[in-house]
Amino acid sequence: MKSLKTLILGSTFALGLLFSTTVLADSVYTVKSGDTLSSISVEFFGSNNNVEKIAKDNDIKNIHMIFPGQELKIITDGKTTAAPVETTTVAASEPVQETKQEVAAPSAPTTTSSAKEWIAQRESGGDYNATNGYHIGRYQLDPSYLNGDYSPANQEKVADEYVAGRYGSWENAQAFWMNNGWY
Repeated sequence: MKSLKTLILGSTFALGLLFSTTVLADSVYTVKSGDTLSSISVEFFGSNNNVEKIAKDNDIKNIHMIFPGQELKIITDGKTTAAPVETTTVAASEPVQETKQEVAAPSAPTTTSSAKEWIAQRESGGDYNATNGYHIGRYQLDPSYLNGDYSPANQEKVADEYVAGRYGSWENAQAFWMNNGWY
C-alpha cells in the first residue's frame, strides 16, 4: 500500500512539472485587434507601468499606434513573467494546508470623472487622436460606434452611452478593466 501511495504521489508530482506554466522571460508577442501597449503590459508585467519600456524595446515612436499582426519583443530583464505552478509531494499521513497569495487591487477612484479619466489614460494616454490600428480616440472606441464623427464631443457622448449601457457606471467599467485589462 505504501508503494502505491508513493507511485501515485510521484506521478502527480511529475504531471505537475509537465503541465506547469512558466512564461519565458523574453518573448515575442503578436498584436491582436483591440490590443494596446497598456493591455500588453498588464498581460506580461501585471500592470501597465511598462508601456514606455515595451515601446522603447520595440522602437515604437507613438505608444498609441500598434497594429494587428505586429510582433513585439517583450523583454523582462531575465525575470519570469508568470509564476510557475508549484507542486509539492507530501506523505499521505501529513495534513495539506492550502495557502492563497493575495494581490492588492489598485485603489478605486471615488468619482465618475476620475474613473472615466483613469480609463482614458490607460486606453490612449488621454489622446482624442489615438488609434491602435482599429479602435479610435481617447476611449479606444469601435469606429462603428462613432459613425464617422471622431470629434472630442462625440467621443465623450458615445463613451458615456457605451459605458452606461454595458456597465452602468464608469466605476463599474473601471473595475472590469482592472480585472481584464480592457473595458
